[in-house]
Amino acid sequence: MALYEHVVVTRPDISPQQVDALVEDITKVVAERKGKVGKTEYWGLRNLAYPIKKSRKAHYSLLNIDAPGDVIAEVERRHRINEDVLRYLTVKVEELTEEPSPVIARKDRDDRGKRRDRDDEGGGFGDRPPREFGDRGDRGDRPPRGDRPPREDRGDRPPRPPRDRGDR
Repeated sequence: MALYEHVVVTRPDISPQQVDALVEDITKVVAERKGKVGKTEYWGLRNLAYPIKKSRKAHYSLLNIDAPGDVIAEVERRHRINEDVLRYLTVKVEELTEEPSPVIARKDRDDRGKRRDRDDEGGGFGDRPPREFGDRGDRGDRPPRGDRPPREDRGDRPPRPPRDRGDR
């Protein structure tokens, strides 16, 4: 049997419980056809990169599936019929990981950072030390604009030829 990562993007106006029911339905279909679903993750209601069917947000779910190809074809067929599914993507992988996906790991990391007091030194940027601004030295004030010669006299580049206006 082949290994797949399957991501489902569903409409934002359905509840997370309905998304869980959809994931359970996928799990039943896979189990009926001699496959198995390893890990399922609910990534939450996330912003879309561009509107899909007038929606700017959607519920994301990830499933790790170990099943033959005809099972995946059946799951995708059901997604095409279901009006709640905006998009889906199935990727064949070499191995399935049981660790949290990068999306969940990032979400957990962000949650830990939000709980931390922002008044600590470093301003909430993890272990990075505060920036030192003394390394550039004092550059002084800018000269007044009146001290510069006009642009034509600077000699940076040759002057432009006059534009041909054609029929004007």
